[in-house]
Amino acid sequence: MTKFSAEELKISRWDSAEMLENQADIDSYLKVAFESNDYRHIADALGVAARAQSMLKISKKTGLARENLYNSLSYSGNPTLHTVTQVMSVLGYRLSFTKVGTQTCESF
Repeated sequence: MTKFSAEELKISRWDSAEMLENQADIDSYLKVAFESNDYRHIADALGVAARAQSMLKISKKTGLARENLYNSLSYSGNPTLHTVTQVMSVLGYRLSFTKVGTQTCESF
């Protein structure tokens, strides 16, 4: 069996941000992530959207360090609520909530 290096195969790292070409793409991408209700998926999707819009610009507008944004807005990241709301605001969104079903804490 022949082994090849990534350079020999000309494999490059996939970045979903390159596929988000306009605001409608970003809207759809974030909608799916938030509907998943998976914090890892949401954090990663916000990072992808931020990269699509330029992480440097997001960093400057939020006052948050670019390196910290890259780390926290990833699948393995754990952004603070402050980071999430700041980035969402710069991207043109706000955090809101929707009641699902009739279950309450007393139901547990």
